Amino acid sequence: MLIQEYDFPVFNERAIRGAAGLLFVLGFAGWLIAFTTGDFSLMRFFGAVFMFDMFLRLFAGQRFTPSLVISDLLVRNQRPEWVDAKPKQTAWAIGFVMVLIACFAMGWLGIRNEIVLAWCGLCLSLLFAEAAFGFCAGCWIHMKFSKDKPRLCSGDVCNYNHREHE
Repeated sequence: MLIQEYDFPVFNERAIRGAAGLLFVLGFAGWLIAFTTGDFSLMRFFGAVFMFDMFLRLFAGQRFTPSLVISDLLVRNQRPEWVDAKPKQTAWAIGFVMVLIACFAMGWLGIRNEIVLAWCGLCLSLLFAEAAFGFCAGCWIHMKFSKDKPRLCSGDVCNYNHREHE
């Protein structure tokens, strides 16, 4: 999304964190049912929803992504916190690859349930970290390894040094 104040694409961090929370709730429910009963049907459904959501974010845009549309509605009365779009897109690409691996593992590859649960647990942990703490693992990877350093980060982690304020 282009905002007049910035000469680069930005996203509303509040909506992104809200969408992560919505996805986490659905994913954790599926994971917990699979863990306790061995029934992976809700987790498979979540995998398909998550894959579709990430695909739309990456290739169709934020306006067409169900979790972001719902989250935008829920945070519409809050002041947006704009963040650089590139790190978020890196995070979404990582999420898309992770869900592709999980779906292949649950389906065609027939990987053992314990491994699938551990992989999905890692993915859900990253969703929880984003929703609850604003920690975006993909953004952190982008910040460390990209030639183009982000200019706007959630919580100003691009510029903030906690040691200076101790």
